[in-house]
Amino acid sequence: MSATQAMTAPRALEVRGLGKSFGGIHAVKDISFDVRPGEIVGLIGPNGAGKTTCFNLITGFYSPSAGQVRFGGSDVTGRKPYHMARMGIVRSFQKTNILKSLTVFENVLTGHYMEARQPLWRTFFPGRAVRATEAAARESAERIVRTMGLAHRMDTPASVLSCGELRLLEVALALAAKPEILMLDEPAAGLNSQEARQFGEILKTVRGQLVSSILIVEHNMGLVMGVSDRVVVMHFGQKLAEGTPAQVQADSKVVEAYLGGGGKKA
Repeated sequence: MSATQAMTAPRALEVRGLGKSFGGIHAVKDISFDVRPGEIVGLIGPNGAGKTTCFNLITGFYSPSAGQVRFGGSDVTGRKPYHMARMGIVRSFQKTNILKSLTVFENVLTGHYMEARQPLWRTFFPGRAVRATEAAARESAERIVRTMGLAHRMDTPASVLSCGELRLLEVALALAAKPEILMLDEPAAGLNSQEARQFGEILKTVRGQLVSSILIVEHNMGLVMGVSDRVVVMHFGQKLAEGTPAQVQADSKVVEAYLGGGGKKA
């Protein structure tokens, strides 16, 4: 591999012994896992297992009480969220951040802000470089909208989109920041079974085309098991199991955590 290739090669996310305490409560304790280039990894667990807290620790919204986050071999523990985003770790949120008054295309175009930043003077005296940057941003926005299956809604105001379309647009906005690792927090919330299946197929298309890797927190087990290469299970703030979807679904500890009593019938 050449020096140039090494600099542009997809990077792995490594979580090592990550922990967070709030007072005397351990919200996350000694969590370790990797997200390797080209993977979709599911992070699951019952309500209150610590999944979103783990997301917040990785992306810098919380400072960890213990442990380390590494990206591409470098220690990025506790970096600010905007630093993480500039490095290539971008997350979505459970609450929508869509600008309802803008069209689908306009929303995704605004998401290119990190790439299209220009000095103030260039705003008043745009040259060839500024015009080229703007053209590239528009081309990228259109590609993302089409890849997310929203081409027919390109010029539609976000205010009239269905729940499923809004979820797709939220992912499109995150992709506009050009992440290497996309972290999705319950992206299928509110979707019916058919919409969730379609969403999963789009995620598999996006991986490799618009982003190297995806880490997804989701309660829809059909979606998680259908798209993930590996699944990490959390319970009471700790890692309970890790493996392929088939391995995790066959793990008696996981069944007990979700169903109680090992899933045995009375």
